[in-house]
Formats: sequence, C-alpha cells, structure tokens
Amino acid sequence: MEVPVGPGPRQAGGGLGATRSTSSSRAARTAEIPWARFSAWLECVCVVTFDLELGQALECDPSLSKAKSGPLMHSFINQSSSEQPSPDRQVLLSVLSLWFIKAKANLGSCPAGVNLCGETEGLVYPSDFRLTDKEKSSICYLAFPDSHSGCLGDTQFSFRMRQCGGQRSLWHDDDRSYNSKAPLALQREPAHYLGYVYFRQVKDSSVKRGYFQKSLVLVSRLPFVRLFQSLLSLIAPEYFEKLAPCLEAVCNEIDQWPAPVPGQTLNLPIMGVVIQVRIPSRVDKLESSPPKQCDQENLLPAPVVLTSVHELDLFRCFRPVLAHVQTLWELMLLGEPLVVLAPSPDVSSELVLALTSCLQPLRFCCDFRPYFTIHDSEFKELTTRTQAPPNVVLGVTNPFFIKTLQHWPHVLRIGEPKMSGDLPKQVKLKKPSRLKTLDTKPGLCLPLGCSPIYSGLYTSYTAHLHRDKALLKRLLKGVQKKRPWDVQSALLRRHLLELTQSFIIPLEHYMASLMPLQKNITPWKSPPQICPFRQDDFLRSLEHAGPQLTCILKGDWLGLYRRFFKSPHFDGWYRQRHKEMAQKLEALHLEAICEANIEAWMKDKSEVEVVDLVLKLREKLVRAQGHQLPVKEVTLQRAQLYIDTVIGSLPKDLQAVLCPP
Repeated sequence: MEVPVGPGPRQAGGGLGATRSTSSSRAARTAEIPWARFSAWLECVCVVTFDLELGQALECDPSLSKAKSGPLMHSFINQSSSEQPSPDRQVLLSVLSLWFIKAKANLGSCPAGVNLCGETEGLVYPSDFRLTDKEKSSICYLAFPDSHSGCLGDTQFSFRMRQCGGQRSLWHDDDRSYNSKAPLALQREPAHYLGYVYFRQVKDSSVKRGYFQKSLVLVSRLPFVRLFQSLLSLIAPEYFEKLAPCLEAVCNEIDQWPAPVPGQTLNLPIMGVVIQVRIPSRVDKLESSPPKQCDQENLLPAPVVLTSVHELDLFRCFRPVLAHVQTLWELMLLGEPLVVLAPSPDVSSELVLALTSCLQPLRFCCDFRPYFTIHDSEFKELTTRTQAPPNVVLGVTNPFFIKTLQHWPHVLRIGEPKMSGDLPKQVKLKKPSRLKTLDTKPGLCLPLGCSPIYSGLYTSYTAHLHRDKALLKRLLKGVQKKRPWDVQSALLRRHLLELTQSFIIPLEHYMASLMPLQKNITPWKSPPQICPFRQDDFLRSLEHAGPQLTCILKGDWLGLYRRFFKSPHFDGWYRQRHKEMAQKLEALHLEAICEANIEAWMKDKSEVEVVDLVLKLREKLVRAQGHQLPVKEVTLQRAQLYIDTVIGSLPKDLQAVLCPP
C-alpha cells in the first residue's frame, strides 16, 4: 500500500506531531482542513446496496468496474431480504455462511480495492476517508436486516463495531476537550464506530430481483441516536430518489455545522430544515424532563426542536418486558452477559441501547452490540464455548443464535421471529435446566388494537431487590388511561435514575471520605495520597448511610454491592472517580503553590531546587491548559507569572536553557 503524501486521506497516525497545542490553536488549524467540521459529527457516510453477484456491497462508483466473487459463494449468500427460505435451508445457510467466513479468512489479504464482501472502492463520503477491508465488510453485513426479518418498507436501526485501523479522524485529537465537558455516557467512542442505518426494501419491477434494497449509513463516534435517526429520516428518502448528488450536497451542509460543544444549543441546517438541539453537559442537573431550549432567534424556517440528542422512548422499548425492568437493571449493573433475541434489527438495537442507558449517570463499561450478525468478524470471539461468555449485551435477530448462544446465562426474547413455519427442531429454544423462565403474558401493557407480543426472560438469576409494584401499577394505569408515551417514558426514566442514584450515592460518600483534607495540602511538599478503597469498611458504613435513606425498595442491598464489586462497572466507576480525585488533588496543590510567597521560599534554595520547581510548574500548567486539571483561568495566569518570576531570578545561562529563543 502506498503512503499518501501531503494532506492525503485521513487515516491512522494523522501526522499530529509530538507537541500539544492549545485549544485555540488547534481550532484554528482544523478550520483550514477540508471536512474538519463534518468530522466533528460524523466519520463518514456510506451507501450499501444488494448486488446480484456480490451480495451486500458498498454502492460502487459507476466509473469503476466491479470485482467478481466465486459462483459458489454467490449461490448461498445472495439471500434477498424478501425471500423466505425453508427452516432447514435457514440452518444450512447459516452453517455455510460461517464456513465462507473461515474460508475467506484463510485466503489471506485481498487485492487492493477489494474487501471481504468482494466490492471495489465504494461511494464513501468524504471520499478521502479510508475504511479498512474488515470495516467495510462489517458495515456491509450490519447495514442489512437478516433475510428472515422480513423488513419491508423503511427500517431504521443502529449498530456498533470495533475500529480496525486506529484513529484516523481529525477530531480524535480534540476528544479530550469535548469529553471533559460531556456526560460520561455521551463521550466519543475511543475504539468503536457507531452506525446509524436507514434501510429501504420495496417492490420494484425494474430491478431484476424484483425488490429495491439499499441502506444509507451514518458512521460516527458520537452516541447521538435520536439526532442521527432524525437526520436520516430527512436525508434518506431524498437520497433514494436523487442519489449521489443529493448526498454530496448534504455532506457539504454538515461541513458547515458548528462543532458539538456540551452545554450549547445549536441550530443545524439541513435540506431546508433547521434542527435545533442542545448538547448535554456534565454539569447539567439530572432530570427526566427535557432542558429548556433557547430563543429561536426568528429563524426561517422555524427550527425542528429535538428535546434530546440521545434519549429513546424507554416505555416503548421496555413495554414487552415491563415486569422485568428491575431485574434487567440489576443484570446491567452487574455487567452480566445478555443476548436479546428480537424479530427485527430496529427492535433489537433500540432495546439494547435502552438497556445500556438505564444505568445513567453511570457509564456503561461493558461491550454492547445493538445489532449483531453471524457474519461479524468478532462472531467467533463473542460466541465461543471454550470460555465463559464475555461481558457483552448482544442484539440478534437470526434464530441460529438460539442454538449458538444457548450456553449464555441470560436470554431476553422479544416478540416472535417473522419466519415461515416453525423453527427447525435443531434450533428450537430449549430451556436449560439451570435457567428459569420469566415469561410475559401476551398482550401485557398493550393498547387496544395492538397485536400480542410474546416475550420472556430466560435466566437463573434471582433479583436482590424486591420489585417496585407501585411503579408497575402506575404505568399500567397510564396505559389504560391512554397517557402519552413520552410521559410514561419520563416516569420510567426517573425511576431508573433514582434507583441508580440511590445505589451510587453511598459509594460516592465513602469515596469522598478517602480524599485528603485541604488543610493537609502544602505548597512545597508533594500532595498526600488518596486513601485506598476498603470494601469491608464501605459495607459497614451502609448500616447508617446506605441506600435505604433515599430508596424505599427492600432487599439484599449488601449482596448486590458484593456482586457489583466484581463487575466491570465498579472497576470503571472507581478508576474514573480516582482519576477525578487525583486531578482535583493536583489542582488544589497548584492553587496552594500560587497562593504561597514564592520569593520567600527561593531565598535559601539552591539552583537545582529552583529549576525543579520551574519544571514541575510547567508540567502542571500544560496539564491544566489541556483540560486535565479543574483549575480557574486566574490560577493559570498566576502560575505563568510565578514561572516567569522564578526564571528571572536565575543566572543568564540557566534562563537561556529554560527559555530558548
């Protein structure tokens, strides 16, 4: 592969240099680079189509010839989403698909320009954004529903895939500024891409297969599912009519948007519509009601106001399993492996995202895949039986997973798979003896006129907390009285938020007690260490400062905490809080230095000690300017003044070394 010269494509490495620039200089630099503002929101935009010979493939530029794959592979993988093969053939196709994945992996690297799906370089905007062959393959497979999902018309869903080529977006370098202000759950993904899909499948006699099948995919590292779904609902229908010229114009419009800044309300013009959104900030008050929007500034046309960039309709997502919401909350809190079997990718992806969001304000520290297929490059890694199931939430629609993942400890089944006939005997859902079934009766929580949904939770887990029957009665009464679903969602979101806060507050209080007192921080000594977290001491503190002070639910809270200590979420929470406390400690130490009489300190100090002070102050100043320390601007100015004062007191030769021209 040739190495690009000059500005070139945006790919791993990026030539960012060894020295760090300030936020202002970085912003000035990015303003001059093509697609800089676009990259603040999206990585790229892809179009995936269905080719008779290639199967699912990136839409190719008409000027490029298409690479061909072997006829044997086409005869089996060319499954149209409109076709309904027999149950036995479904199993055969799943096995053969896995065989082809292994066969392709053994063939080694593909020729330049051809990925594992077999297509040439496709239409990707911006055109200079480079996806690896593995990423192209993943996007192609994840952008279409499984054939037995039977998704006719328009379907929107999302997926999450691992990055394979390292950082290549310009805004990877600016993550620290955004992430320092954004809520933990809305920070940019460091190692995964999020794909937002608008899939259309309609009958079309002009197409050889009789169906028009195409997906428009927005690839981003921002978890703004509501915003990007709304964006797709505007872009995709227009694109399917006008194709490439429309998409190019849309990308140019996005390239004019201001960067997402936490705490700001932004007006985003797109295709004659202005979408008004507020980017949540870490300092926002946690509440279930949407924040107030700013004045619309007499905008013409009047903006379409999104109340949230990320919040889903929780009640609609959890409605089929409403009775198990609290058990599911515990499973998510403990980072337990869970597979969600749904009839279609839109149901699967929304439920997985709803599950991962029910821990807010905690960051979800486990892996999750809103939509996962047997063609995924990580299929073998995530479904192996040679070791315990990984801490991941998988959303699937292919019944083949019923057999493949039957060793998983928790299975959540939503609705009935849309298939012709019953499942073949070899993939019937068998309840292992170690699992119990928590079924939801058909029709539970359904408004009149809705078809019944058969759902159930298969698990051997016993909830530690008693079920909140008052909440369930309130929600069911709301259904009977036809209460608006956004109100129902607000009630459910508030319940989950208060439940999480009641669990976390005792941990926060105990963690705060480990912080050294400010009076023990002196300017000329290293700051004191944070005390270690002792689980037994914390558990003893629950007797007088436990969750019972803020939560009416009874149950085995001690047992829940003990299991939480072994989960990835405790490790993630503790690391984050310890990091924040260490930064706060360092900031207090810097403030103590800036408030001290530095001239009096220097009187009896050697040149080595003075130079050491200069170097340490400079290091703290650089960290503070890079948003790694929570300090005020006046403290930064005073620190710089102290550095200049100290350097001015040194001999000329040392000044020349510390301040080269």
